[in-house]
Amino acid sequence: MVGTLVNTGAIVGGSLLGLMIRSRLSERMTAIVFQGIGLVTIAIGVSMSLQTKDMILVVVSIVSGAILGQAVDIDKYLRRFSDYLRSKTRKEKLADDAGQNRFTEGFVTASMLFCVGSMAILGAIEDGMGKNPDILLTKSVMDGISSVALAASFGVCILFSSIPVLIYQGSLTLFAAFIMRYMSDDMTANMTGVGGILLIGLGISILKIKDINVTNMLPALVIIVILSYFF
Repeated sequence: MVGTLVNTGAIVGGSLLGLMIRSRLSERMTAIVFQGIGLVTIAIGVSMSLQTKDMILVVVSIVSGAILGQAVDIDKYLRRFSDYLRSKTRKEKLADDAGQNRFTEGFVTASMLFCVGSMAILGAIEDGMGKNPDILLTKSVMDGISSVALAASFGVCILFSSIPVLIYQGSLTLFAAFIMRYMSDDMTANMTGVGGILLIGLGISILKIKDINVTNMLPALVIIVILSYFF
């Protein structure tokens, strides 16, 4: 839970800072920071991928997971869910309190930004596996910067978006910790390797080298566990 607690704290701290300065970070400063985060993300991914015990199973998992995820189009449904929540907030009729509309929209926007994504899932799994929460720590920096800009624009509602992050990522971490008792060392290593490869793809996307739909590859994390169990 350490990674999730740090992530939550980063959002709270960034929101408070955004409320104090009430101005956006310069685009140049934000860009260079995210470039650094992208490089660190790739470095973490490489380190994780090297723990793979059976590369053949990893390749099969990545390919089959990508096919399955693309067929279902997980990313599309996540985006639709996010858009649905935003559209519902925009349709609220609050003529007597226009500020409430903006509060709700900001809260939903921030919650979706911080919760919906590959790093939240991969990071929570890594944290639950008892490893150093490097992914969530990296995500914390990203979310902290984003919360500064969002809080400066939307206000105090961004501060409250830390609550869904704590519940969502915390639940995933506890679930991963429960599953770990049934996993062998090889299964854990192979799952870590797949997660590392997905993280490399995420880092490439952050650096805007190539847009890789990592979300649609997430089924590979389940497939690698099944294959490692039988083979």
